[in-house]
Amino acid sequence: MKQLEVQIMGQNYMLGCPENSEIRLLEAVHTVDSAMCKIRDAGKVKARDRIAVLAALNLAYQLLEPAPAPAPAPEQAPDAPDAASEASQAQLKALLERLDTALASPNPAH
Repeated sequence: MKQLEVQIMGQNYMLGCPENSEIRLLEAVHTVDSAMCKIRDAGKVKARDRIAVLAALNLAYQLLEPAPAPAPAPEQAPDAPDAASEASQAQLKALLERLDTALASPNPAH
């Protein structure tokens, strides 16, 4: 296994990387770094661990979003939206907003 030194939000990390997977790992590092820097630069959250949690949640949310369905052929009527899926998406979005708010508020314990 190869070792790569990478930088995320200005901090160095040594990561193990399977052979021939360096490009994929570096793309993942870039994605995480971009997500964390975006949250940090918004100025609402300062703690690195909170930024990491928010970035992880945002990236997981993006991964779980369903791929857009192809447009129906003109002779076909579009299917009715899946109400359960829409409700789940709405609940997840509400949860993420609550987490953003909770993590952005000052925590007297820290």
